Amino acid sequence: MKKGYIQVYTGNGKGKTTAAIGLAIRAAGAGLRVYIGQFIKSIEYSEIKLIKERFPEITVELYGIDGCMMSGVPSENDYRSAEDGLRRAREALRGGSYDLVILDEITICCYFKLLAEDEVLALMEAKPEGMELVLTGRYAPDYMIERADLVSEIQETRHYYSSGVKARDGIER
Repeated sequence: MKKGYIQVYTGNGKGKTTAAIGLAIRAAGAGLRVYIGQFIKSIEYSEIKLIKERFPEITVELYGIDGCMMSGVPSENDYRSAEDGLRRAREALRGGSYDLVILDEITICCYFKLLAEDEVLALMEAKPEGMELVLTGRYAPDYMIERADLVSEIQETRHYYSSGVKARDGIER
């Protein structure tokens, strides 16, 4: 890849992480080296288990504490975990080992102010010319959307979750 771009997948609909994982598999299939850093989540959902077992060309790290942060009150551990993720993301961008870097749910860290705007913008600006960077999650901040080269907004029209259907193995987790 001579030129890499910055992509943002955001919105309140289901499928942002799934789209990023699909891109990771496509990239790996084309011989690209892939890094996925998952913010907020500490649970290895089914797709992460599969990637770790069957796709050695994709590196995955999770930066979450105690499951998945869902409340609006972050703990000290949430702040520490987000900073650790940001540090590892910087290393992935600078190290020259990856062609595609995916920072899953980083927008949630921005929304809950776990990461500062200037830190995230600096991370985006540090992307090497030949690397693709993908940022996912709800509530992508305006500064991130303005800086990105591609923005996909995934909107929920209907979701069975509102009817009481819980997350199902292999479909939502």
